Amino acid sequence: MKKMKFYTALVLTLLLISCGSDDPAPVIPPTQDLDLSETTIWTGPTIVFQKSSGGDPSAAENRDVITPNVIITRGNSGGQIYNAASENSANKNTSPAGTLWARGTTDNLQNLEFSTFRGTLAKPKDNVGVNLVLLLVEDNIALDITFTSWSQQEAGGFAYERSSME
Repeated sequence: MKKMKFYTALVLTLLLISCGSDDPAPVIPPTQDLDLSETTIWTGPTIVFQKSSGGDPSAAENRDVITPNVIITRGNSGGQIYNAASENSANKNTSPAGTLWARGTTDNLQNLEFSTFRGTLAKPKDNVGVNLVLLLVEDNIALDITFTSWSQQEAGGFAYERSSME
């Protein structure tokens, strides 16, 4: 029940943010109340994903299908990644929908502070090589992810390595 209340509050917060201004995304409160005790942590083999600059974000090879609920890609007009399972393009304040992010690794999951993608990374290009945890909210899955490239000049390219299901 506590988890359900958190997710309901999270959805309402994200809705309010998406209707607001273009101010940087705030940290989603209260991350300390996020119950991760039943979260599945993926520790399987590393998956390398890459979307080339200019690659069609609707093409299967330019989308990372993590689960049916979370499919990561990036448009070619700059900006950030988004969840193609539920979004047609990125929203700076809320994308990728259905995810939360934290700096660190799943080894320290209970002590991490989660927020939106931009609330955690601010400028994605400055976070290449940084260890991150991606929380798939609806699936209740956490995985380690590290961006290995992030193209600029509105090219839409990016790459990362992430853990997978065992």
